[in-house]
Amino acid sequence: MDLSSLKPAKGSVKNEKRIGRGQGSGRGGTSTKGHKGAQSRSGYSSKAGFEGGQMPLYRRVPKFGFKNVNRKEFKGINIEVLQKIADKKNISSIDANVLIENGFVSKNDLFKILGKGELKVKLDVKAHAFSASAIKAIEAKGGTAVKI
Repeated sequence: MDLSSLKPAKGSVKNEKRIGRGQGSGRGGTSTKGHKGAQSRSGYSSKAGFEGGQMPLYRRVPKFGFKNVNRKEFKGINIEVLQKIADKKNISSIDANVLIENGFVSKNDLFKILGKGELKVKLDVKAHAFSASAIKAIEAKGGTAVKI
């Protein structure tokens, strides 16, 4: 078998409809566009969400709430996760690169250290944000919590 003998499955490839090529083709005359009206004209394009004059869905459905465009979305990482990394890799400082290498955050993520779990070693942690309980736990073991 070679690449030149490959063919698509039978019936999977169809010819495109050639419209406007005479009455004998079955698609001449109005060329599948019906009679008159805006949709039969050249250059016609409907507005996004237009439903023929019916009240469009985006106006029928009630809206509520508020979306803050300036919101910063942080990915939460608990102290117990930092402890696991420290045990596994035998390191004393944790920053964005360490978390990226271990697959906990991606390079564009903002991350916040949270206080769940127990810290058993001294760690120097650099993160975008810290919870109060996380700072307390890190500093109780003699480590430092530095905001990036």
